[in-house]
Amino acid sequence: MKKLSLIILSLLLISLVSAQNTKPNIVIIYVDDLGYGDLSCYGATEVQTPNVDKLANGGVKFTDGHCSASTCTPSRYSLLTGRYAFRKDAAVLPGDAPLLISTDRPTLPGMLKQNGYRTAVIGKWHLGLGNGNVDWNGKVAPGPLEIGFDYSYLIPSTGDRVPSVMLENHHVVGLDPEDPIEINYKKKVGTDPTGIENPELLRYPSDQFHGKTIVNGVSRIGYMSGGNSARFRDETVPYQMLNKARLFIDESQEEPFFLYFAFHDIHVPRLPDAPFIGATNMGVRGDAIVQMDYITGELVKHLEKRGLSENTIIVFSSDNGPVLDDGYSDEAVDLLGKHQPAGPYRGNKYSAFEAGTRVPTIVYWPGTIEAKESDALVTHTDLYASFAELIGHELAATEAPDSYPMWSTFAGQSDEGRDFLLEESVTLSLRHGNYKYIHPTNKKAAWIKEEKNIEAGTSTEPQLFDLSSDVGERVNIAHKKKKLVKMMQAEIARIKNNEGTR
Repeated sequence: MKKLSLIILSLLLISLVSAQNTKPNIVIIYVDDLGYGDLSCYGATEVQTPNVDKLANGGVKFTDGHCSASTCTPSRYSLLTGRYAFRKDAAVLPGDAPLLISTDRPTLPGMLKQNGYRTAVIGKWHLGLGNGNVDWNGKVAPGPLEIGFDYSYLIPSTGDRVPSVMLENHHVVGLDPEDPIEINYKKKVGTDPTGIENPELLRYPSDQFHGKTIVNGVSRIGYMSGGNSARFRDETVPYQMLNKARLFIDESQEEPFFLYFAFHDIHVPRLPDAPFIGATNMGVRGDAIVQMDYITGELVKHLEKRGLSENTIIVFSSDNGPVLDDGYSDEAVDLLGKHQPAGPYRGNKYSAFEAGTRVPTIVYWPGTIEAKESDALVTHTDLYASFAELIGHELAATEAPDSYPMWSTFAGQSDEGRDFLLEESVTLSLRHGNYKYIHPTNKKAAWIKEEKNIEAGTSTEPQLFDLSSDVGERVNIAHKKKKLVKMMQAEIARIKNNEGTR
């Protein structure tokens, strides 16, 4: 009996050591156009998000967390490469853009794959595909599989851009070879109706830019013909993403996995499924937030059901600040009511003001990370080096050059955030403590106000704000703090002139 007890004890100790040596699974839930004030755990009262609130209440909820840029493509580039997007001249990509991330550049999924992880991206991509002149009827490459992902299931660019199809690994899903796809962003192809020519066919009006080929009752950016059997229904895309994520998790339980789950919600066109229509009084934008919360909850429940939650880190955040009118008249502005998508902050998506990049940021790891609220200054760019630090990967000299190892901060063990944090928009901005500096620029940004009714935040003069007393960035104190302005200008110059800042 004593011998049997010793054997059982030995087995338990081996099991414990084995569990301690298991690398944690990593899931990044990246929402599209979700603002700082769009969640009930961040102060929203007109919409309730209980599933995301569960993550916030059980993990580290950051109040000063940032994506790297106020638009989506640059933020996604920095997240996956640990490199500032301005180094690549990255901007919002057209739907037919080539792959933005070079296949020889180290990436977060590639680093994790090198360390034994199975990797997947499911959702919105918008980082380009192919080398130009993509043949949508054949093998679409290079793409995610060439930069470190083992599996991909994607909206190729954005939902408001053609082709309106899903791409699984290298091929369009459900394509009939007898009905080939043709895409053109300069001139009309085929005979499909367009929003400009046939506005009576639209669910809701669009601007001219979004007024090309109609798919699922909504006109898109660009022209498309063919591929009718492969065209998605916007309402079902979130469920398709969820199902593919569940399958990936089920197939990856024997090894650590990395899942980059990139929502299309709450980006335009906003077409939430029937169960969510009327979930709020804010119309389709509010209803899409509720739908996003539901899908998030179902993904977390699946991890729990499989017994994986306590060995899975979940990072929940957004690719940029909020936007209401982004090409479609879907009543997002008219039905806003008392809701404040950006919370107390000034600006929105596209803007150099704080709401352009300050977004909900939550890190959840039940059983390991203790619940707390942190005001540490953090950025998605640092996730690369922080996960490398966590799993014991030593970064090469040219790997993730702008990413800092800050796992103790992301895990809530430290309150020390970034000393300097770069924010990209039409210009470059810099946070240092509670000070926010916006570098002067002559770049044209009038379209942001004219087309989106958003303050660009740019000026030909230096702007400096003290967020401790001026959270709305209303009082420019640059003339009073000339030494500080000079120091922050010098820091931006240093960052620009150095490929790496670690």
